[in-house]
Amino acid sequence: MLLVGAALAQPAAGKVEVLWLGQSCFRITTPSGKVIVTDPWLIQNPKTPPEYKKLEALGKVDVLLVTHGHADHFADAPALAKMHNVPMRAPGDMNATVVALGILPAALAPRLNKGGTVEVAPGIKVTAVRAEHSSVVNWRNPATDKDEVHFGGEPLGYIVELENGFRIYHAGDTAVFGDMKYIGERYKPDLALVPIGGNFTMDPADAAYAVRELIRPKAVIPMHYGANPLAKGTAKEFVDAMGTSPVKVIVAEPGQSLLF
Repeated sequence: MLLVGAALAQPAAGKVEVLWLGQSCFRITTPSGKVIVTDPWLIQNPKTPPEYKKLEALGKVDVLLVTHGHADHFADAPALAKMHNVPMRAPGDMNATVVALGILPAALAPRLNKGGTVEVAPGIKVTAVRAEHSSVVNWRNPATDKDEVHFGGEPLGYIVELENGFRIYHAGDTAVFGDMKYIGERYKPDLALVPIGGNFTMDPADAAYAVRELIRPKAVIPMHYGANPLAKGTAKEFVDAMGTSPVKVIVAEPGQSLLF
């Protein structure tokens, strides 16, 4: 089933608002009004709506989640962490690198690893799960003015459980892997956010297989496509590959708000 999200001015009370801002960046507003931001790549993202090119446009940020160290997921996270004095949750060894390089202080870069569950705000729990990808931190050394590549830990996906029990699976950047079946059976996500671009992640056919056969959420939003010419997968290809699956497919445009 295909649904195309309509823009909504204000989230309804007691609902979950999901706003896609291109690539893997989402702003999720919980039923109690907490704001979760994932993989913030906004300023240089060609798919970011112009009004969100200024980080202040996000409003408050209560929870900040980064799946791995690549710039199209991590680029604007340190600035947001400092702006809102909010910890950047990310792979533990990536955050060790972030602290060692002086990008963030330790208080804003807590360590987390696969299987770890933390309460990141009252009533909101995050569990780190596996992602099949890679992770490095690209950093320009101010002393030499040269680019350096540093260890970025192992990439993650996240299960985000909200105050009302609504569960979101943010898959991060990933290929298909068999343990997606475990993730689906164990956490029973209401909504999955899955990459479809190909080349760096699952392509539309693989993503549809993962959603249909392994994860089996109630609804899915495709992400991580259209911002890089090498990631050629399209939403139409994903919708076609989903076929007659009972999973609700929601194709959003960057800047659209969806209510659940």
